[in-house]
Amino acid sequence: MDTAVPLNVIVDNLVEMNDLFTDVAMGDGAAPLLVAMGGLIVVASLGIFGALTLGAVGNLFTAN
Repeated sequence: MDTAVPLNVIVDNLVEMNDLFTDVAMGDGAAPLLVAMGGLIVVASLGIFGALTLGAVGNLFTAN
C-alpha cells in the first residue's frame, strides 16, 4: 500500500487552488475584501505564533 503522495500531485493541487482562489478574489461584491481580510488574518496569526514558538525554543537554550 503506497501512502506517500507524489510531489507532482501536490504541485497540481496548489496550482488548481491558486486558480480557484483567483476566481473568487476577482468576483463581485465583498468577495475580494473577504479574501484579502482572510489572508491578513492568516498571515498575522502565523507571524504571532511563529514568533512565540521561536521565543520558546530560544528560551530553552539560554541560561537562567
